[in-house]
This record gives sequence, structure tokens and C-alpha cells, in this order.
Amino acid sequence: MTAKWEKGEGNQGVLTVEVGADEFKSALDQAFQKVKKDVDIPGFRKGKVPRQIFEQRFGVEALYQDAVDIVVPPAYSKAIEETGIEPVDQPEIDLEEIEKGEPLVFKATVEVKPEVELGQYKGLEIEEFDTSVSEEEVENELEQLREQHSDLVVVEEAAQEGDTVIFDFEGFMDGEPFEGGQAENHSLELGAGQFIPGFEEQMVGMEPGDEKTVEVTFPEDYGAEDLAGQPATFEVKLHEVKRKELPELDDELAKDVDEEIETLDELKKQKREELEHNKEHEKEHHQQDTVVEKARDNASVDVPNGMIKSETDRMAQEMQQQFESQGISMDMYYQMAGTDEEGMKEQFKPEAEKRVRMNLVLEAIADAEELEADDEKIEEQLEQIAEANQRDKEEIRQFLEMQGNIETLKNELRMQSALQFLVDNSVTVEAKEEDGETEEEQT
Repeated sequence: MTAKWEKGEGNQGVLTVEVGADEFKSALDQAFQKVKKDVDIPGFRKGKVPRQIFEQRFGVEALYQDAVDIVVPPAYSKAIEETGIEPVDQPEIDLEEIEKGEPLVFKATVEVKPEVELGQYKGLEIEEFDTSVSEEEVENELEQLREQHSDLVVVEEAAQEGDTVIFDFEGFMDGEPFEGGQAENHSLELGAGQFIPGFEEQMVGMEPGDEKTVEVTFPEDYGAEDLAGQPATFEVKLHEVKRKELPELDDELAKDVDEEIETLDELKKQKREELEHNKEHEKEHHQQDTVVEKARDNASVDVPNGMIKSETDRMAQEMQQQFESQGISMDMYYQMAGTDEEGMKEQFKPEAEKRVRMNLVLEAIADAEELEADDEKIEEQLEQIAEANQRDKEEIRQFLEMQGNIETLKNELRMQSALQFLVDNSVTVEAKEEDGETEEEQT
């Protein structure tokens, strides 16, 4: 077998493969063994027809398609390996020469991984990230804890934003009730934005026992097409108003929040440490996001459509898994979002292209700097995966090897090394003031 790669425009090219006559003859023999068991010719038992009789009756061409199916896939895989190309999509196969006793020649038009022309990726500027924690931020955390440990108390007062109301409602369009527009003893927190825009605002000021007609217009992008953009009225009867009663900010609250804490001062210290820890993580993400975006924008690469399609498919699969874990079917999501699978993937395309471009650039940097995933990092990652899944590390290793995912893991770690390289070789500058002055310091 011989293979020749000719690069065309963009990321496409043509791979010309010649399969030897003997190899093609072997494929024809296998094709005959496959089809003869189903051939019914008078005078011969099924599966016993001689090859010569078969070819006289049907012609050797009747075996070509099966022979091609047998010989082309392995020949294509071997040709990829020999030429060193990296296809990113399925090829278009065209048969050029096919004849018994002669070599088989086919051409595969294929889109390959693009070349990346790196721009500046060392010395990229990162604005410094303030990790200090203010007293106000700590107080906000404590107020949230008060909210979380509050009780809902029934009040005989007019409903305010933030109150939880219990009410009946029935919706009408053109004076007629519509399906799904009725409920009794429904619970709603006013101001939470759970109902149609304008509905909750009109309930503010109502008192228990009040009845009111609420007028709204359904949003244009509302999930139910027969309601989208349409005006409607709701007859509302308010039964009960509940208001949050916040606990005192004291030692007792601290004990309720964490049984290992005795005083409010200990709780404040804990919250400050948590905020400091979170800000350190935010700083790390800020650094990584900044350098990778700049390196990506400084590079030149023509992203293949095949890679974008693969990434959108992966994003769609991730979303499906996420929704299914919440008990939401994709059909339900499509109805709520007013779209379908193709529409959703079309929305994913811009982000998918950014992700693919970023990964290609990181890979190119790893190549340029000869970065590899060393054995120690691989072992650490395997231990983390094993711990997360409560499995033995060697069991995880064997599973990944069986699935062919060890190389994927190595590549992911290699990309992480490239990302860390960008951060380590960046320059930190003061956050820009109004006068635009900056001061640099090496990270």
C-alpha cells in the first residue's frame, strides 16, 4: 500500500491511497465468502455456488462494494499513520480505479487539524487581582446566614417585596380561561421573578382577603407559542402574607450555623478565611483566563468546521446530561426555550469556536516549549479520579487504558502545563486607574 498527501486550500487536502492487487484480491475473496451463503442459483445448494459460476451469473462487480468496505477502512487508517496527518472529521471517499487483478486506488478528501501561527505568548500582562477581604464583605456573609436561618411568620399586613404570599389565581385570554393558568394556595416570594414580568409587582400592597385583577403581557419568547406576546388577565385572591423573621446576630446564631463554633467572633473569623480562600481561587482563574484569551487572540489559526461541530455536539451532550440529572428532558427544555436541537447547537457555535481555538493555541504552546505530562502528574490525576469515584487507582488506570483514554488524560495535563507556563511567564500590572498609568512587576 502507498499513500500520498496533497494539502489543498484551508485545512482540506486529498489523501491518495493505492491498495496492492494482492490485497484487493484478498478482499474480493472475503467478499465472496460473505455473500455466497445468501446466493440462490438453481442446481446449487445455498452457500455452495462456485466462484466462477457466481461471477458468470452476476459479474465480479457484484463483489466490489463489499470488498471496498473490507479494504478501505484499514487502508485509510494506515495511510493516516504513514502520512502523519490528523483528520478532524469523516473523509469523503472517491474510488479512482477498481478492477479485478489490479491495484485499488481511492482518494479521501479530508479536513485536518490546522497549523497554528503563534503570536506573543510570553510576557502577557495581567492586571493585579485584589484578594483582600473587607469588613463589609464579612458582614454581608453574616447577613446571608441570617436570611438562611430566618423563619417565615404570618403577618396581617400589606404584602411587601420579599414577602411570601399564599394565593389563588386564574388566568384569562380574551375573557376565556387558558390551560395551565389556574392554581390554588400557590406560594410565591414577591420580587423573586418567578412569574410573568409585572405580575409580582401588582401584588405588592395587597392584604390578606383582598381580590384583584392583574394585567400582564406574556414575553415574546415565552415557551408556549399560543401565549407568547399575548395580553392576559389574572383574577387573584390573597390568603396569607408571610414575612421573614431574622435571628439576632449573636453567639446563638453562630452555634446554629456550625456546631463546632461557640462564638460570633469565631464565625466571623471562619467567614473571613473562606472569603480569602475563595478570592485566591478567583485570582487564579483571573490569571488563567486573561493569559489564555490574550494568547488565543494573538495567534492566527483557521479553525476547521469539523472541530467546531464536534465541540458543539459535546456541549449539547453535556447539557443533556445536566438536565437529565435534574429530571428535565430535552424536549421539555426545547419547549421552554422555544428552540430545537439544531437551534441550540447553532447558539453554541461561537463559544465552541473559542474553545477549539484556545485548545489549539495551548497545544501549539506545549509543542513550542516541549511541555509534557510527567509521570508524577499522571499519578496525581489518577489518584484524584480514584478518590472522587471511590475506586482503586489501578482500577481507574485499567479502565482508562481499556477505553483508550490514557492519552486523552495525558493531553489534558499537557494543556494544563501550557496554561501554567503562560501564567508563570506573564507580567502583573497594577489595575488601570483613571489616568491610565500602570506599574509592572514580574509574576
